[in-house]
Amino acid sequence: MKIEVRVPTLSDSVASGTLLPWRKIVGETVARDETLVDLETDKVILEIPAPASGTVIEVMQPEGAVVKAGEVVAVIETGESAAVAAPAVEKNAPAATRKTRTAAPPPVAAPAAPVVPLPTAAPVVSAAAPGEHLHPANVMPQSTKREPMSRLRQRVAERLVAAQHTAAMLTTFNEVNMQPVNELRQRYKAEFEVRHGVKLGYMSFFVRAVCQAMQQFPIVNAAIDGNDIVWQDDVDIGIAISSPRGLVVPILRRAQTLSSAEIELAIADFAQRARASRLTLEDLSGGSFSITNGGVFGSLLSTPILNPPQSAILGMHTIQERPVAENGQVVIRPMMYLALTYDHRLIDGRDAVQFLVAVKAALEAPDALLPAP
Repeated sequence: MKIEVRVPTLSDSVASGTLLPWRKIVGETVARDETLVDLETDKVILEIPAPASGTVIEVMQPEGAVVKAGEVVAVIETGESAAVAAPAVEKNAPAATRKTRTAAPPPVAAPAAPVVPLPTAAPVVSAAAPGEHLHPANVMPQSTKREPMSRLRQRVAERLVAAQHTAAMLTTFNEVNMQPVNELRQRYKAEFEVRHGVKLGYMSFFVRAVCQAMQQFPIVNAAIDGNDIVWQDDVDIGIAISSPRGLVVPILRRAQTLSSAEIELAIADFAQRARASRLTLEDLSGGSFSITNGGVFGSLLSTPILNPPQSAILGMHTIQERPVAENGQVVIRPMMYLALTYDHRLIDGRDAVQFLVAVKAALEAPDALLPAP
């Protein structure tokens, strides 16, 4: 019995996907629910599993093809006839992945070209091969490499450009003394990890500080929809995470209701699944605010770009010991620059500045952010 393998239903925000290299080729057997091929969308990588056990007898779309939900990409033969149903070569597969019944003949070396001495009085000029460029001062070819952008990279590029074209982005800066947070982490980190099975990082402090500041300035959590302002009851915070495919922003939902342990566990889970390309469309959908931490890569100061349709994003940066004035004395403290980029169409400068000051104040008096474990 022949069974068609179709592209699964995608979300409303994802119209199509690109097929990655096939894990199974024509003639190979496959078990039910075993992954046949991965589908790269502009948000996540989805697995297309076999709907039944059998033998792959036809591959309808090759690697790199753009397909839509419901489209047939392969055919599986089930039952006793499966073993003899498969042809020797895939219908549309690239030549590099085809299986044949005979070995390819060994390559035949071409005869060497005669070596002709060149005159030393004039430089040698030759045409560049396809994909190569010649430097004006050097006739030796310089090779370049060209590859298509991933769908995720294309989508990120589109959204960032769109944000710059549609939003009136402005960034306000402040700095926070991280010594109180460091002391609190040092005091509780061992007990926290034993009790909850996760390390006490900085992100839970920032998430809780943001949620606390949102209570005073809910406009920072709102969004523009046409001529309307959409007010959000929940603080759904996108956490920017670097993955092998690029930047992804999974959503920490109802962050205002989460404990420090729940925040740290959720972020650790996001990071692990991002590295394994196992985030789902649900993980990446929605969000009312974002936090990005360029400090993990050593960034001292930056201006983050909005993640539409959100109206604000907080940028964290590297912690650096710097001389600061305290009570008339110069002391050395671990300082971090904070940056809040906001949509000035919706958020006034006064609210943006005071929101960031509220985040700073919460971090410099963090006892309320971390109830004793």
